[in-house]
Amino acid sequence: MVAAAETTLQGLLEGTKQYQVPLYQRTYSWTKAQLARLWEDVRKLAEDRVDSPGATHFIGSLVLAPSPANGPAGLAEFLVVDGQQRLTSLTILLCAIRDHRAQHEDPKHRDRLNQQYLTNPWEQGQRRWKLVPTQADRDAYVACLESTPQAGGLDPVGVAYQFFATQLAAADDPDDPLDIERIESAVITGLALVSVIAQPGDNVYRIFESLNNTGLKLTQGDLLRNYLFMRLPSRGETVYQALWLPLQNRLTSAELELLFWLDLVHRDARVKQTDIYAAQQTRLERLRSEEEIEAEVQRFSRLGALLRVILHPGEEEDPEVRRRLKRLSAWGTTTVYPLLLHLLDRREHGTATSAEVASAMLYVESFFVRRLVIGRATANINRILLSVVTEMNRDLPVDQAVHAYLSVGRKYYAPDDSVRASVRSIPYYLNGRPHQRNLVLRWLEESYGSKEPVALDSLTIEHVLPQTPTSEWRQMLAADLGPEENLGEAHEALVHTLGNLTLTGYNSELSNSSFPVKRLQLGQSGIVLNQEIAARDRWGRPEIHARADALAERIVSLWPGPTEQSVDQSVVPWDVMNKALAELPAGSWTTYGDLAALIGTAPVPVGARLANHPVPNAHRVLQVEGTVSPGFRWLDPNRTDDPRDLLRAEGVHFDQYDRADQAQRIGTEELAQLAGVTPDDLPERLPRPRADQDVDYAARFLEQLTALQGPAVATATQVVLEAWTAIGGTLLYGTRGETSCFLMARDRRHELGDIWPATIYPSGKFEVVFQHLSVRPPFGDFALREELRQRLNQLPGVDIAAAKIALRPGFPLTVLTDSDARDALLDHLRWFYDQAQLPASDELIMV
Repeated sequence: MVAAAETTLQGLLEGTKQYQVPLYQRTYSWTKAQLARLWEDVRKLAEDRVDSPGATHFIGSLVLAPSPANGPAGLAEFLVVDGQQRLTSLTILLCAIRDHRAQHEDPKHRDRLNQQYLTNPWEQGQRRWKLVPTQADRDAYVACLESTPQAGGLDPVGVAYQFFATQLAAADDPDDPLDIERIESAVITGLALVSVIAQPGDNVYRIFESLNNTGLKLTQGDLLRNYLFMRLPSRGETVYQALWLPLQNRLTSAELELLFWLDLVHRDARVKQTDIYAAQQTRLERLRSEEEIEAEVQRFSRLGALLRVILHPGEEEDPEVRRRLKRLSAWGTTTVYPLLLHLLDRREHGTATSAEVASAMLYVESFFVRRLVIGRATANINRILLSVVTEMNRDLPVDQAVHAYLSVGRKYYAPDDSVRASVRSIPYYLNGRPHQRNLVLRWLEESYGSKEPVALDSLTIEHVLPQTPTSEWRQMLAADLGPEENLGEAHEALVHTLGNLTLTGYNSELSNSSFPVKRLQLGQSGIVLNQEIAARDRWGRPEIHARADALAERIVSLWPGPTEQSVDQSVVPWDVMNKALAELPAGSWTTYGDLAALIGTAPVPVGARLANHPVPNAHRVLQVEGTVSPGFRWLDPNRTDDPRDLLRAEGVHFDQYDRADQAQRIGTEELAQLAGVTPDDLPERLPRPRADQDVDYAARFLEQLTALQGPAVATATQVVLEAWTAIGGTLLYGTRGETSCFLMARDRRHELGDIWPATIYPSGKFEVVFQHLSVRPPFGDFALREELRQRLNQLPGVDIAAAKIALRPGFPLTVLTDSDARDALLDHLRWFYDQAQLPASDELIMV
């Protein structure tokens, strides 16, 4: 017998209670993707409760069992049989809310939330905690619970706390004093759970096994199909043969599910893809007759034919619509599909022409390109796109309606002046997804009408001024500097901007070559973008800015800007800086110049901003040599402690001259990963099927590696690859211009999915993919990732800071030329391979 009841977090946590996670449970392992879904649910619920204070959102069940340690009175103890990941995440979120409100509103919030929901104030020792995680998670959890300097570390608990702290900082509107209060209320009283309590004496481990012993589930599309034909008792066979079967043959199962979601979004942009079946069923319940249900199947069939065209643009008959569909398909943002389906539906019904549909798609393409150029590629993009159909003006021609909708509000549809300013300063190479950055350069090249074909998959982005400048390049750059300018900061401010980037077929052959060498090779490429660079005698700051200005003019001429009613939002993106700093892990630091390069400004304004505005982790920003700025002051005038003491407590190492360890520095590229302006590019980094399967990518990898790194490095790398395959690993190669090599310990067919410890790039990097390992068993366990980091740091010339364990750090391939270092690396790779072969039966399912 079990007792089940709907409750809230308030109902679970109020009173003298304790929830203990049993030892057989997996350690806390939610990733940012799962945390983001929970946060979005909370944020949306808080918004809904403004108009509907009683609104709730169901987030699942919690299976509990009375603890055998329960005494006759006092503390009520429960074992968490199922749902510990969810419960742990919610209490971490409460810790973040408590700390945010205590710091920014009133210190009393700390005691209030602790005493009501996070601790048992009258108990001692471990009995004080409302939640007792597994042993491996306790130190990190208690750091959050007690608000120590170690809160927000690099382990999964710390990452969750830091994530929520960052989201709260971003959501806190200075003009709305109640916004965080509404979020707290939504968490505590608005999130609904079903609490299932087993009876004393039940075998809780058996309950745990049965809950997680599940097979394949029906998809939401399967459930909807079954529901529809249950409502067609007499017409089902005919409707299935005439309408459903052709639809099912036209679209895959995943595409069918996509269709049903797109249909819902046309009515309500807030519908989630996880709620497809429930929302469609609610809508269809209102239909009474078989004729009405059949009409719905017929409508789905018609919309399915339109979706087929969106997914396969080559089947579109109108050449301009086909061209725009292909471009938007290549961009890869699926949340534009509701609008595309609406446009094609309008055309089919005769309320829009092909010319208007193509024009509307051009405005969307322009919206994407201009946002990317100003460094806002990802900001609220999904929410904006999903709302186009429901919010645009239906009285205007469809292209004008789309243009007008995208132009108003905080949508970052950049006007011409913003484009011109941003092309000079924003680090284009660090914003958006790699294939999108590549696409814009390709489209710019195509705009010249060049007769030489530009094949996207065969070209990569080349930094003319290299990312690692030689003494010759540094001398050229120094000639353009003023007396107070720093060479490193000037390089960082230029190297990733659009003016310094072009397309080549073999950027590994160019790499750090001097400008005369690059100029000759670029001039022979036949690509107009490169010939313009080759026409220059030198390549310093004036030349990069001049090219940026020319490209900006071409961009504003090719991609139309917003309407005149739009508001220019070309302010410095301080929110991006705040996000990066909020995500900056304990034990790391960054510089004013790194932050300035990230947001397209100069170091001095960054320093002024930090000195005069509340910014997360401002004490972690140092001068380029790792020293505290002489002008540093705490924002709180009563605070006088030395920031170095706090940094030391967080894990930053200082030398005898009070300079922070450079290995712990987070540079501009890594800041962009933390801020989300460089999204995780895993789908583009893994090899994809191509038409030219006869290309020998292994040979091309070795050819590029030898051409760029020389025979010694190439030979040493080849020894590592051969040893990797000898122990059972496999090699996969990227299919883009620079042919990367993935050391695969498992492939996608394995029951635990694929996993690889590192990616090798001919440009000279052995990249350790901690970011991806964090969501792959068994390396979802932080302790294993930390052991891998410590093992690699035993190699001479390798020093991966603990603060970088959530990123994709690496070391130069030249390390492999040392035979002792190479042998040690192979030992560590064998250890990794053995860990990756852990049988699935030894892995507990995440709950």
